[in-house]
Amino acid sequence: MSSDESLAGSASGTRHQVAVLVPCYNEEHAVAKVVADFRAAMPDATVYVYDNNSTDGTVEAARAAGAVVRRETYQGKGHVVRRMFNDVEADVYVLVDGDATYDAPSAPVMVAKLVEDRLDMVVATRADRDEAAYRRGHRTGNRLLTLFVAHMFGRSFTDILSGYRAFSRRFVKSFPILSGGFEIETELTVHALELELPVGEIATPYYSRVSGSASKLSTWSDGFRILWTVLKLYRAERPLSLFGAFGAALAIVSIGLAIPIFITYVQEGLVPRLPTAVLSTGLMVLAFLSIAVGLILDTVTRGRREFKLIAYLALRAPGEDRRRS
Repeated sequence: MSSDESLAGSASGTRHQVAVLVPCYNEEHAVAKVVADFRAAMPDATVYVYDNNSTDGTVEAARAAGAVVRRETYQGKGHVVRRMFNDVEADVYVLVDGDATYDAPSAPVMVAKLVEDRLDMVVATRADRDEAAYRRGHRTGNRLLTLFVAHMFGRSFTDILSGYRAFSRRFVKSFPILSGGFEIETELTVHALELELPVGEIATPYYSRVSGSASKLSTWSDGFRILWTVLKLYRAERPLSLFGAFGAALAIVSIGLAIPIFITYVQEGLVPRLPTAVLSTGLMVLAFLSIAVGLILDTVTRGRREFKLIAYLALRAPGEDRRRS
């Protein structure tokens, strides 16, 4: 076993390699506490801190606290998570922000639930302990996104933007990360719901940031980026619903324009408003084209989903005994 790998015990007695992944950007005031708390909560796990071009003492603080420190030069949380998922080898992964707002003692509970219930992702639902921990705009945006995702997939999580999650190896190694920023949590959620993977969630305490630490999340700009990501994912994962709705709307407008023209033609045998008739015909053609595009993209989406499932099923399930050479 390499120095970067360690083992943590599960409730079943089987020992699993556990990696705690901490993406960081300018968190010198909080990262040492995060590393210390998780090393205390899971003494056999390895804590990895991936620095994302910090300009303060984040790297030094993390290394002094006992973390394995690495760097990702592409700016953005999504880029960091992609690098961590690609680089780190383990059986179970715990992803947590480096701002010391999440509860480290909840990690063993999350890992135990993941292994015992043979899940692929466990999301920590934030139960804030301080009024200032969760900004009002973030809370409202989270609820709206949760409702939207539930409408899109028929089910959702209580807290889809939580940055505290536990994953199985087969989830991590088969997940094609595309986002580069804070929308990574939305992408993780949609991937699990899209493939109907076994998932769960537990409530965990959520605290205010430590003194001197500031949030990197912008309520408006990152909120719009997250919403745009959801819309793009909806287009990619539910194309028939999206383009079918466009087609139906265009067809309704076309019929509404055509009815008076048709009545006039039946009564008088004339088509007095030729431009309107042409517009109605064009809209109906666009309606059929939109529905056809939706059908074609739906076929492509099904093929892509099957490919993701093949990649996912090629890896062993959580809770299985580790294969030893």
